[in-house]
Formats: sequence, structure tokens, C-alpha cells
Amino acid sequence: MKSSLPDDRDPCCLTIDQGGHAVRASLFDAQGQQLAAAEEAITCNEHWEYDGARLLAAMRRVIGAAIGELPAGRPAPCCAALATQRSNTACWDRATGQALSPVISWQDRRGARWLEGFTAHADAIRRITGLLLSPHYGAAKFHWCLEHLPAVREALAAQRLAMGPMASYLVFHLLQERPLLSDPVNASRTLLWDLRRHGWSHTLLDLFAIPASALPRCVPTRHAWGTLDSGGCHIPLMVVTGDQAAALYAHGEPDPDAIYITLGTGAFIQRPTGATPRFTPTLLTSVLIQNGGTIHYTLEGTVNGAGSALAWLEEELDLELDFAQLARWLAEDPADTLLFLNGVAGLGTPFMQAAFPSRFVGQGEVGARACAVVESIAFLVQLNLENIRSASGPAARILVGGGLARLDGLCQRIADLSALPVQRMDDHETTSRGLACLLGCAPRPEPSHGQRFSPAPAPALSGRYRRWKQLMSEAA
Repeated sequence: MKSSLPDDRDPCCLTIDQGGHAVRASLFDAQGQQLAAAEEAITCNEHWEYDGARLLAAMRRVIGAAIGELPAGRPAPCCAALATQRSNTACWDRATGQALSPVISWQDRRGARWLEGFTAHADAIRRITGLLLSPHYGAAKFHWCLEHLPAVREALAAQRLAMGPMASYLVFHLLQERPLLSDPVNASRTLLWDLRRHGWSHTLLDLFAIPASALPRCVPTRHAWGTLDSGGCHIPLMVVTGDQAAALYAHGEPDPDAIYITLGTGAFIQRPTGATPRFTPTLLTSVLIQNGGTIHYTLEGTVNGAGSALAWLEEELDLELDFAQLARWLAEDPADTLLFLNGVAGLGTPFMQAAFPSRFVGQGEVGARACAVVESIAFLVQLNLENIRSASGPAARILVGGGLARLDGLCQRIADLSALPVQRMDDHETTSRGLACLLGCAPRPEPSHGQRFSPAPAPALSGRYRRWKQLMSEAA
């Protein structure tokens, strides 16, 4: 991909990463060295909704704070890139910009019952979109807004309604031009985007009764999106994509022999498959990037209950888990049969169930329960790894990133179960670094001093996995 960085000065680029718990802005030089960064926590309510105005205000603050940290005499950023959570959605007035709905997180499942009415179309939907039928995607959220929010219906009747991925909402409000656009990665998580035709599927828009007039125009990942104004700095936004897609570029072009795992609020397991999409009954076919007229894809597995499962446990036990203590518990590897059937935020692939009762099987104290929850994350990852390798062939290694990758015990369990070496990236903010690479900054080489977890025989762990797998198969 051609660099967005000019050659005639000492340039830097701005990356913006909107995650589930924080907004981050970072500045990188042409060699991929981070110059400055700022972060602000964000929260959603009990319905998995964010206040759009507060989210935009937080983004403007962190962008300004990061730019404010630039060394004296350093030129302002010459270009910018944005990554967001892929399945979040919003509705707004295209004339006034007024928010007509909250920003609804991918974790929202209020449309699950409505979506059950389309089960007979599930195979056709998968062939068109690459996705399995799930309320986590945009179609169910758009329908819920049309059904339950009068302001949304009124704007539609007045031909002022805009609805789309959260990335489209942010771009509309952050850029001077107020464009109504979407990139293919975020558009593809609406359950309305045709992978082969590279645009909105009129078949699915008609099926779900979603108005085509309200949706943004789709453009490639790298595009002249518009101008971001921050404190008098006018910065062209050149890349918009999804967080998981950006993360695969943290160390340059994705390696087809590697499997990439991001361990955050959810866990995402991806295998690059090139320009030809592959379809399987148990995995997602996801868009990685559109560069001009060419789209590259990944096979993807999803685990909804990763970091969110540990948050669930904290609520259940009414305590705050200490990360260092959790690491010590995992290192002890208790010879215990306690298992956790993890349906936090619903089951991802291969089960795709919006509602699944999470529960422990067996008895144990706090440490054993915490270890069982972490092991359930490793087990769900391993189940997806088995399906990905079955569909795409052998892999040489696993690359892991994200906040939960700091847990040695989790990384080692993934290595032992998969019988593949696991390389942990030393920079856990892989999304920001991937955005910098997409803008043309030199990719940071994989760390020679980064932690490598070599697979080893683990009969007790393997035994627990087999029993957990059987229990999940019976219950799901």
C-alpha cells in the first residue's frame, strides 16, 4: 500500500483507536516510533449503549492531548487513521447531525428474538455476508431503532435519516466535510453487505426492511475521507477500518502462515486468506482490507466472553481481581476439575447463541474460579483454532496481542492446547500500530526479546478441555 507520509519533511501520523473501554490517540514517526499518546476511559450503560456526544468529546480531547505532547518544533501530523469496534452502530440526522439513537455496542442483543424469524434464510445470509445469523451485527440494531425510537422513524419519513456503523457516525461528526461514508470492514459487520459485490445487498435490505437511503456510501479502506480539525491543525483522514483488521498490520503485511489472536473484551482469532473469500459453516468470513478494487479476507472465530468474562466474575464475586494475583493463580495450575461454561455476552463461533447461561461445573474457591474462567477463554480459542486449521490448513505459529495477552498463563495454555508456538507482541496496542503501518510508517519488527511460549504436553489441561468441550456440546 502506498504511503500517506510525505518525503520532504520529518512527518508523523495520527492514529485513533476507539475501543470498548477507552479512546486512544497516538502519534508515530515515519520509522514507526511512537512519539506521543493519550487515552481516556469510556463506559456504556446496562443496555450496552454509549452516549454519542460524550464519545465524540472524548475523542476530540485525546486527539488534542496527543498532538499537544509533540516535541517543540515537530510538525503537526500530516495524516490520520481511525479504527473502531466493527459491529457498533448509530442513527443520526444527516441535516443537523443530531444523534437519534445512542451508539449501540456489538454486545447488545435486544434484537435476538426478532432475528430468530430469519433462521430459514441463515445459509443464504452466510453466503452473501460471510457472517452467521447473530444480533451482535448491525441489522438487528437498525431494526430495533426503527421499531422503538420515534425520532428515527420521523427522520426516515423526512428523508433525513442516516444510520450505519459507528465509524460512519464518528467520521460524519469529526470531519469538516461531514461525509456520509463507510469503509468495507465496518460495513461488512452490519449483516447487510455483499462480500462478492463489495456493496450493500439489496436482497438483505429488502429482507430486513432496512432503508437503503439511510446508509452511507461505501469507499475503500484507504480513501480521502476528509479533514480533521484539532486546535487549528488540519489533518487529512486517509484510513478508516475496524480494530481487529488494523491489528493484523501491527508488524507489516499479515503472514498467511500465522494465526492472529487479539485478547481484549472479546477474543478474535483470524487467519489471512488473501483475495479469495473462504466460507465455512462454523466461522466468519471477514474483510481485512480493500485497497482500490481488491479486497483481502480472513477466516475469523470470535469469543465474546474474554475480558468481559473476567468483568462478569468480578460482579459475581463482588470484588476487583488483581492481575498479579490472577497470574500467580494461573502459574499454580491447580489439579482441579472445576470448569466454566462461558456464555458471557452470548456465545460466538462456532455456536452463535445470543443467550447462553454461564455457569461453573464443580466447586472451588476464588482462585480456582478465576482460573476456570481464564481456561474457558483458552478453550473457546482452541475450539476456533481447530476449525480454522481444518478449513485453511496447517499454521506455523500464533501471534497474540491485546490486554489479556499479558497473562502468561493464558498464552501458555493456548500454546499447549494448540501445539503451536505462541509469540506475544511486546506492544499490546496493536490496533494503533497497525493503523500507523497502514498509513505508511515503517512497521516495527517483531520483538526478538518478546515472550515466546513453546507448546508442551499438558495432560491435565487437555483432559479438562475434552470434558469442557463435551459439556459445551451438550448444552449449546
